[in-house]
Amino acid sequence: MKPIKIHVENLDLFYGNVQALKKISLGLEPNKVTALMGPSGCGKSTFLRTLNRMNDLIDSCRIEGTIEIDGENIYSKDVDVVALRKKVGMVFQKSNPFPKSIYDNIAYGPRINGVTKKKELDEIVEQSCIKAALWNEVKDRLNESAIGLSGGQQQRVCIARALAVNPEVLLMDEPASALDPIATAKIEELIYELKSMITIVIVTHNLQQAARVSDKCAFFLSGELVEFSSTRKMFTKPIDERTLRYISGKFG
Repeated sequence: MKPIKIHVENLDLFYGNVQALKKISLGLEPNKVTALMGPSGCGKSTFLRTLNRMNDLIDSCRIEGTIEIDGENIYSKDVDVVALRKKVGMVFQKSNPFPKSIYDNIAYGPRINGVTKKKELDEIVEQSCIKAALWNEVKDRLNESAIGLSGGQQQRVCIARALAVNPEVLLMDEPASALDPIATAKIEELIYELKSMITIVIVTHNLQQAARVSDKCAFFLSGELVEFSSTRKMFTKPIDERTLRYISGKFG
């Protein structure tokens, strides 16, 4: 049996009376990249947000079923959501650095978690920038505003900010969709390098990107998980006809 980091069982999600996810069950292995694919509105971003309870911020949202991370049901009443989001970081589609210095962006999470010594913060910022393949570009500019960086650099600041609290899982919602091809390639290289340290779940509309960066793929359609397999198998021998049609560009 392969180890499972995240175990999802019979997950249903409703926005009011509208069911957005239907009986989703899958297991995500540690230190792998899992790509969530499917056409717009299929439920992949909604599913991603269930993994760190971001949907809790929507009043009409209701969830049934279980999601366990390391054997703990993250929807249990006694779960500390702040601690969960430290363990399960997130990077969004649009880079969203704070209007602060590069240093203060990356030190933000550690400071909230009680790190106050400058030497310790300096080390965290440096190591997070190194992990995000950003250090050589910003090491002499740490006191400059993160807003002044290029789009690709801003996104890597956001990744460094997420990594600064040592998460075990990183959720990425189309992290390169607003970036040019060169910046996109850097983000993809970074994802490949990070998986030795962290479990990554990425939403992408880009089939080529999914094929390049992921170990496993999950194909969603109309709120259902149609197929979940190794990336190689999904792109060469998909089981479901709907998966084959999507991958071959017949719809979506």
